[in-house]
Amino acid sequence: MAEWSPANNCTSCQIRALPCKLIGMPELPDISAYIAALESRIVGQPVTRIRLASPFLLRTVAPPLTSAEGCTVGKLRRVGKRIAIGMEGDLWLVLHLMIAGRLHWRSSNVKLAGRQSLAAFDFPNGSLVLTEAGAKRRASLHVVSGEAALNSFDAGGIDVFESDLDSFRMVLSAENHTLKRALTDPRLLSGIGNAYSDEILFEARLSPLALTQKLTRAEIERLFLAVRSTLTRWVDELRSEAGSDFPEKVTAFRGNMAVHGRYKEQCVRCDAKVQRIRYASNETNYCPHCQTNGKLLADRALSRLLRDDWPRTPEELELLTRKP
Repeated sequence: MAEWSPANNCTSCQIRALPCKLIGMPELPDISAYIAALESRIVGQPVTRIRLASPFLLRTVAPPLTSAEGCTVGKLRRVGKRIAIGMEGDLWLVLHLMIAGRLHWRSSNVKLAGRQSLAAFDFPNGSLVLTEAGAKRRASLHVVSGEAALNSFDAGGIDVFESDLDSFRMVLSAENHTLKRALTDPRLLSGIGNAYSDEILFEARLSPLALTQKLTRAEIERLFLAVRSTLTRWVDELRSEAGSDFPEKVTAFRGNMAVHGRYKEQCVRCDAKVQRIRYASNETNYCPHCQTNGKLLADRALSRLLRDDWPRTPEELELLTRKP
């Protein structure tokens, strides 16, 4: 990947003072890597203390945060792009890292230093520290009790690993959206965001602006297989990369990605240069030769389509709730 410069700073990154390659909302593969690392560290361990450096992180008042102290962690769960830590008494700590939040495993009772450190969850064997880059505080922590309260964070999107092709086809074609929007809509599919949707569409050889209700059965099947294979590959790669260590390189911009973050670089399949579409705070990368039959997708010409179908910010997507 090319070195970062202000000229190629990603438009989805709202933190202009930071290199783009350090920013990007953790998605299903990244959350899976975090959960795998946490399982061996905190399941079966009691929370000895929770320290908040930023009061804005906590978004609930009941049950109180202190009610989790002394409780033993029994299980971990992914809810969309959130990490849910299940504790005895059916208590749940629900973390959403948003764009710039990251987790770190540190020595027990490590000091929370610097403006980026928001919270520490202390265990006998170490401390889980939450940091967030930039000035804006988007990351959140909710404390809830019971499965019903936990399920309220689920926007309703299907898990492609637990669904078959028919279910995928039904969800995808229920409404007419661009593929980019459909893949990243948490009410349709669980855990997919800007980065991995680019990689999925490249794998499927489909345009990000193809409309879901105009896809052929063969294209839907190709997309279904691409979603599964792309996410599986990245889950395996991120877990392998971390090994027994805690994942510290969680980023939406990786040098071995096919198109995401590779604007103007040569396609890994052909000689064409990777292109991009930008709208408001969103950006998508694609190969014109592999995905759009050589056609460049001009931003201005598509402004009406994007305005009608694409949320203006990644946060807008995250706020979408379960369909009635």
